[in-house]
Amino acid sequence: MNDQLTPRDLRQLSVTDRLRLIEDVWDSLRQHPDTLQVPDWHRVELDARLQAHAGDPVSARPWSEVKTEILDIVRKR
Repeated sequence: MNDQLTPRDLRQLSVTDRLRLIEDVWDSLRQHPDTLQVPDWHRVELDARLQAHAGDPVSARPWSEVKTEILDIVRKR
């Protein structure tokens, strides 16, 4: 039996299910961070964002809050 999803299968999933799948993929990548290659341009962007955050730390929002807001927007569509 083939358990692989095709691009067509993915498009047929609900938005909520696709978001859950994306979360599962990210979670699986976090299990082995030492195997991930980070391009230099990502490091530059991360450094810039960290610097911006250091300059205005109260502007940050917790991921749980942002995630809830995004899911609420998606569910209303």
